[in-house]
Amino acid sequence: MRPNVLSRNCNSRAYMTVVASKWSLMTIHALAEGPRRNGELIRAVEGISQKMLTQTLRQLEDLHIVARTDLQTVPPHVTYELTPLGRSLRTEVQSLIRWVETHMPELGGKA
Repeated sequence: MRPNVLSRNCNSRAYMTVVASKWSLMTIHALAEGPRRNGELIRAVEGISQKMLTQTLRQLEDLHIVARTDLQTVPPHVTYELTPLGRSLRTEVQSLIRWVETHMPELGGKA
């Protein structure tokens, strides 16, 4: 049986819920330029709380979209980057973001 996100019983719907969340899309977009540390992500994704960023990164890590690297330093430093799977999603996310930004006037928004 093929995955079908429109089916309430299909596991793909749970994955879509994570990947298509506002914070996931913005985090993937923020990681598109390369690895970033936690503080850099907080500054890049304006409005995200530390709790929500941590939750989002863990979910994306569970889906193998983001990789976490502990740099084994004191104080602790961790970086996050897109995995090959995440990089394959990056183009799609960036296209969606460009579409939204391009169509803001038609959508009734202001820049």
